Amino acid sequence: MSGLPAAVEVTAYLVAREALTNAVRHGEPRRCAVRLGRTADGFELSVSDDGRGLGPETVPGVGLTSMRERVEELDGKLTIDTAHGGGTVVTAWIPL
Repeated sequence: MSGLPAAVEVTAYLVAREALTNAVRHGEPRRCAVRLGRTADGFELSVSDDGRGLGPETVPGVGLTSMRERVEELDGKLTIDTAHGGGTVVTAWIPL
């Protein structure tokens, strides 16, 4: 992630770590994928898995809340969606 502001690097690392931890702890996935890179106006990180996904009764805990707060502190946006075919996709976008 060379050339990124330190705050973006730290946030990307912590969001990826938390998303992977949540996937393994709660989703029982066979596979997880981490994608990251620059966009035209920012930096995007995506963590997807093929696990159980989030149910409609899911209440955000400390992990989901802290990911959102970290990204929003940098004026970014965090989304958590159901992956195509099952699982979860966590996407963080941070402006540069």
